[in-house]
Amino acid sequence: MKRRALFAALLLALAAPMAAAQSWPAKPIKLIIPYPPGGQTDIVGRWLGAKLSPVLGQQFVMDNKVGAQGIVGMNAAKAADPDGYTFVYSNASISLINRYAYAKLPYDALTDFEPVSLIGYTTLGLVVPPASGFKTLDDLLRHVRANPGKTSFASFGIGSTAHIYGEMLNGAAKLDMSHIPYKGTAPATLDVVAGRTTAGYIDFSSMGSMVQAGKLTVLAVTGTKRWPLAPEVPTFGELGYPLDLPGWAGIMAPKGTPRAVVERMSAEINRLLKTAEAQKDLVEKGGIIASGNTPAEFAEMLRRDAPRWGEAFARSGVKPQE
Repeated sequence: MKRRALFAALLLALAAPMAAAQSWPAKPIKLIIPYPPGGQTDIVGRWLGAKLSPVLGQQFVMDNKVGAQGIVGMNAAKAADPDGYTFVYSNASISLINRYAYAKLPYDALTDFEPVSLIGYTTLGLVVPPASGFKTLDDLLRHVRANPGKTSFASFGIGSTAHIYGEMLNGAAKLDMSHIPYKGTAPATLDVVAGRTTAGYIDFSSMGSMVQAGKLTVLAVTGTKRWPLAPEVPTFGELGYPLDLPGWAGIMAPKGTPRAVVERMSAEINRLLKTAEAQKDLVEKGGIIASGNTPAEFAEMLRRDAPRWGEAFARSGVKPQE
């Protein structure tokens, strides 16, 4: 009898995750966006929810938890019930760079979350207003060196990929451009257009329309490949400054979220990312080159890239915030 009872209990335990996956989702799904409405992350998060809703049969509710370079949103996701109804939109800045940018970070992206799927890779462009007269990166560098202490670059936050790239260029090219952090890409972009900063590191979704309208000039792009929508713009690496660490966007869940739910969500995201429509939308709406992966591959990527960003952060000379 005891053996039968034990066997029955084992079968129930094995069946529970399968049953959870089959019944999930039974109510709306919350997607925490750690950035303000209207920016790249918000736009892509809402796009993703709109595409997945009809597939999963439930609405996605966007929850913009803004503040402290993504810390507020990530901490809210960490504290959420791991029942499969809360996910968080993450990226290299808030998952990896924050590990080094903040001395007392209240979460660890490598241990406090379940990686679900990468959405894709992001590229930033170094942009200037056309009134500056700069046509090439060398033009900007000559100006900065001729005006010590009088130039600046904009980023979308302290410890962001934009911030680290800017400090990496400062170090590699022996510049002294001051860093001006903004709360998101929208205000940073507007101030570069207005000439209130010398230059800025901006994602393509935020600057694309400004470039097309002739309000911004792109001098170089991060990453290892030229950007599909601006193939004439060289990478920093081509110009002798290897700013090639990958920025990315992805989806995570609170630690302890049922494995079957994580696998299902990952599968649906990856299925979506393989469509031509999704690949086109992500480039145009979010400046993202679609590239999904499995939860295990995502976890391995985080472990691999964390020390690389740590080295870049150390080279940048930025001091961790308390």
